[in-house]
Amino acid sequence: MTTTIAPTVAELDRELNATVLEGRILDAFERFYADDVVMQENAAAPVAGKAANRERERQFVESIEQFHHAAILGAAAEGDRSYSEWLMDVTFKGGIRVKLEQVAVRQWRNGQVTHERFYYNAGNA
Repeated sequence: MTTTIAPTVAELDRELNATVLEGRILDAFERFYADDVVMQENAAAPVAGKAANRERERQFVESIEQFHHAAILGAAAEGDRSYSEWLMDVTFKGGIRVKLEQVAVRQWRNGQVTHERFYYNAGNA
């Protein structure tokens, strides 16, 4: 009998981040996020549920005219939480180019993200 070892939070987080860096944001969302996920931007009100957050992610992706660059400066995992520091350079439709620096904090359960919060300086966005 063969036993399968579940991937660690660090392994899952690396895979999720790699999928995003490949430009497959919506694929990453479908694969790694729980049905009851709660997502939050800075101090904004949290958004609950996969359907509502899928729509937010879809709107974000569709708002991008050109994706210039993305990089992860560092990442860590401890227990059921993961952290990653991102740099992104995008031009949104209408010609507004943004260089965003943010930290994503994810809470994991059973191989899926159940809570994600982004911290960034909104003045730079």
